[in-house]
Amino acid sequence: MAEMLERYLSCQRLEHGQIVPGTVVHVSPNEVLVDIGAKCEGIVPERELERMPPAERDGIHVGDEVLVYIVNPEDTNGNIILSLSRAQVARDWREARRLFESEEIIERKVVGYNRGGVIVHLGKVRGFVPGSQLASTRVADRSAAGPGGEERWAALVGETLKLKIIEVDQQRNRLILSERAALRDWHKAQRERLLSELTEGEVRRGRVINLADFGAFIDLGGIDGLVHLSELSQKRVTHPREVVEIGQEVEVYVLRVDRERGRVALSLKRLQPDPWASVEERYQEGQLVEGVITRLTKWGAFASIVGDEAIEGLIHISELDVGPVVHPRDVVQPGQVVTLRVIGVDAPRHRLALSLKQAAQGEFMGQDWQEVLAAEQPEAESPLSAALSEVVEQ
Repeated sequence: MAEMLERYLSCQRLEHGQIVPGTVVHVSPNEVLVDIGAKCEGIVPERELERMPPAERDGIHVGDEVLVYIVNPEDTNGNIILSLSRAQVARDWREARRLFESEEIIERKVVGYNRGGVIVHLGKVRGFVPGSQLASTRVADRSAAGPGGEERWAALVGETLKLKIIEVDQQRNRLILSERAALRDWHKAQRERLLSELTEGEVRRGRVINLADFGAFIDLGGIDGLVHLSELSQKRVTHPREVVEIGQEVEVYVLRVDRERGRVALSLKRLQPDPWASVEERYQEGQLVEGVITRLTKWGAFASIVGDEAIEGLIHISELDVGPVVHPRDVVQPGQVVTLRVIGVDAPRHRLALSLKQAAQGEFMGQDWQEVLAAEQPEAESPLSAALSEVVEQ
């Protein structure tokens, strides 16, 4: 009698909507009997089993630990009516609430679509990703959309998306997710991780994502780094498109990491052989070369060697013509190809001194250019030597 009273009082504490653990004690085609503790046993009725997918129904075995939902603490026959599927749904809603509050990023496969967006599942709960919350890169071809425009999302079915829950309303059966919010947070996390990991001097692989007049931006997998125009190539470059193109995969050298400002400076040039390392083997004083005028300054003109464009030298204003020159533009123009004579090589400082006037004067071929200048200005530093000391290393 005491045992029956204990069972009665324990079972009386059950309420509709509760989710409790239990153990399967009997399985038949018509019902499943579950021990939910304190000597209480409930029934998962036939109509509940019929609504379950065959694979789930066939997977129920005696001894299984399960969660059940209390549909009715006591029906007209005195039985406790249970539901396995409702317990799963309720548990999935709890998980959705937890993910919403923790702001976690999850991955889910697209299982369907409608006019407004795509459908995913969080367990047994149906979630919806509005078109406005899909990544901006998923541009739909509206011209290919059928009636109602639904087909524009068809290509996403089967694809796995990174998502973040932005609204949970179980009462209205409303679960809204966002790919945009997830990607924004994911990129932020990746950026912070990469900033902490990047080391100056290491080599990374990235993808060119944008070109500007001053350089190329490289995506390193979560953070963008800049390859300045001067670090794109050993050759002089006027625009990044001369070296790289958007979408291209490249290896880059990490020059600087500014963690405080979140900036990363990269270089392509540092991974290329230094053409100045063997310049003294290729060029000697007195040698004639072909050069292209690249730029003009008040003290002279710069020219790159034809066929060896990474090597650029200075034609001092005093070496442009035998007569006085007010400005280099009076003698040469950018893009002009001229014959020049090498009059000085300084490999360690990346400097090459050239002369236009000595190339035109064959009688100077055997003379040392330094002796000629010293004879003209015995007490002072030559204009060429002074100008070279002002030039920034190329």
